[in-house]
Amino acid sequence: MVGSNGLHPSFGFHLLSVPLQAILVSVLIHTLWGGNPIGGKFGLEVFPPAWSALIRFLFGIATIMLWCLYRKHRLWPQAHEWGPIFKIGVLFTLQIFLMNTGFNHTSGINASILISTNPLFAALFAHLMIEGDRLTPMRGLGLLIAFSGVCLTLIQAVGDNLSFGNLGDWICLTSACLLGFRLIASANVMRQVDPFRLAIWQMVVSLPFYLLIGLSTETINWPALSIAAVLGLAYQGVIVAGLGFMVSLWLISKYRPSVMTGFNFLAPVSGVLLAALLLGETITLMAVTGTALVAAGMVLIALRS
Repeated sequence: MVGSNGLHPSFGFHLLSVPLQAILVSVLIHTLWGGNPIGGKFGLEVFPPAWSALIRFLFGIATIMLWCLYRKHRLWPQAHEWGPIFKIGVLFTLQIFLMNTGFNHTSGINASILISTNPLFAALFAHLMIEGDRLTPMRGLGLLIAFSGVCLTLIQAVGDNLSFGNLGDWICLTSACLLGFRLIASANVMRQVDPFRLAIWQMVVSLPFYLLIGLSTETINWPALSIAAVLGLAYQGVIVAGLGFMVSLWLISKYRPSVMTGFNFLAPVSGVLLAALLLGETITLMAVTGTALVAAGMVLIALRS
């Protein structure tokens, strides 16, 4: 039986009612998603934000297309799907461009923590946009705890003074907000649009925009071209944009979005560790505390009230 929100009411807000297989898949995807900012940082050493997005989503489109062809899944949208796909595609384009720009102007650790706050915004938008997916006292407490972690992440020492985030940090946080909104908007759209077609065509819609921005405003740093840069974009494309987007869109089409996106508490942890391991960044006490608070808040959002 499907409720008035197009989702199965028996799942509720808690994890115990979500099938174990779905939980394990979501845990794996969101852990891998933690490497997204790190792969992005490597790619941005050579390819500016728009070019990075263009190359990344060529990988992503190829990944999803191969899967759909293997499963003989219809790729071409039906007539009524074009309008919603284009709207989500435009939102997708802006959100990813801001994300890459933010990654380019902040550390891998900060990028990992801040972009992973998208479930917090998703919970807020779900409260406003999805019937029956309301904030509860427990989830409200989770939001407060997680956003206190965001505040700690933004606090930086500049000489003898403290600053509250740089431009890159705020751009990442704006992108996280748009991503949270896009996840909920996508959940609503998937009542009338196939999730796999939405995953691939939102990327297709974005390509002309990125190509235009890249050709008109950006310059590729060809002398810095390296295997690491290519592998970083391939990881973002195949693992995150391909498998990650495809699986997450399918999950939120079957279960309540605020619960499934709540597994993203794993992303900042893996992202911070990978930033230290692969980028050589120092994990400060402030970063550890901020990550812990953000992750704890996300767990409370996902727990049964």
